[in-house]
Amino acid sequence: MRVELLYFDGCPNWTVAEERLHEALRSVDRDDVHVAKVRVGSAQEAEELGFIGSPTIRVDGVDPFASGGEQVGLACRVYSTPGGLGGSPTTDQLVHVLA
Repeated sequence: MRVELLYFDGCPNWTVAEERLHEALRSVDRDDVHVAKVRVGSAQEAEELGFIGSPTIRVDGVDPFASGGEQVGLACRVYSTPGGLGGSPTTDQLVHVLA
């Protein structure tokens, strides 16, 4: 399993996503999985990577939270969670996509 965390420095939510991602990986007994952090530094890089906001989590190259209508660019991303909109998927949501 390949897991990537794409982010840009101006968004504070990626650190929360990173913590939840590691917690979720422990929950599914995948401590062996390395999370590759990918810093997106420019609008050009965002275009090249198909970056739809920070944080973006990809599992084996697929963004399990993308709906298809997102815009590419350097922006903070909003996720629909059971508790309302949030800056990161919940740990339970991450467990669901990693299991």
